[in-house]
Amino acid sequence: MIAPAPPRTKTNIAVCYGGWSAERDVSLRSGEAVAGALEGEGYVVTRIDVDRNIATKLADLKPDACFNALHGEFGEDGCLQGILECLEIPYTHSGVLASALAMHKERAKDVLKLAGVPVADAVLVSRREVAASHPMTPPYVVKPVAEGSSVGVRIVRSGDAPAAVVSDGGSADEIVMAERYVAGRELTCAVIGDFVTQITEILPAEGLDFYDFEAKYAPGGSRHQVPADLSPDINQMIGKYTLAAHRALGCRGVSRADYRFDDTEGGTGELVCLEVNTQPGMTETSLVPELAQHAGWTFGELVRWIVEDASCKR
Repeated sequence: MIAPAPPRTKTNIAVCYGGWSAERDVSLRSGEAVAGALEGEGYVVTRIDVDRNIATKLADLKPDACFNALHGEFGEDGCLQGILECLEIPYTHSGVLASALAMHKERAKDVLKLAGVPVADAVLVSRREVAASHPMTPPYVVKPVAEGSSVGVRIVRSGDAPAAVVSDGGSADEIVMAERYVAGRELTCAVIGDFVTQITEILPAEGLDFYDFEAKYAPGGSRHQVPADLSPDINQMIGKYTLAAHRALGCRGVSRADYRFDDTEGGTGELVCLEVNTQPGMTETSLVPELAQHAGWTFGELVRWIVEDASCKR
């Protein structure tokens, strides 16, 4: 069982959300849900829609802690964390190095492989190069090197024209990751402190190829099965890899690792870790709050734990 959520020791909390990344809308939802839950737990909350003057705003406010509810560029990649370190304001989730490492998919793969966590083979190429010829034998997945929420992810299958990836946005010279496609089930598992949660299976709605942006955020885009129906050995393996990934990247607070497991008929049987998310979505119906609820915590208890865990030098 997960330990009881700690009592409230901090008072004034800044919830940083929004920002200017491709995941702004997702962050606004997370931040608003977190702010409301923190108020319900008795904290005094200041909502900050992050802009380029965020350092000045935080220095003037001097909160007891900052709940970082940003997703994507600047907020999840170590940049805001560096500002908070300079201002000596305790903050939630992972520190500068772990955030930067986990956000960069290629660097994260290097660290995970050294920790014994299986990952899919991948190469970095420009969109122009992909458009000219397949960088690997299809099927493969093209994704931004440093974005989350499945923004800009495309599966390229046999017979697809690789030139289509240029129309997905970004310049032709933008570097993207081409990653070997792994068929099968979409699974996720989280770490809260040193507690490893159950595993969720994500089942995209009919007609959706995988857990893409629409499946994550559109009404009815997916359903979640908690706990996932897995054999004991696969269940144990995913828990072990999730904690290993969290520790190898140096994550703090809460992280979530996403997997593909190919148990299709005639499939490879392989299990691979796709990525580690250091600032998972935080609406009440998001994956980590759902897993925390399954372990016995309310959404309010989860956000209270995250805030009370906040510190500098993470």
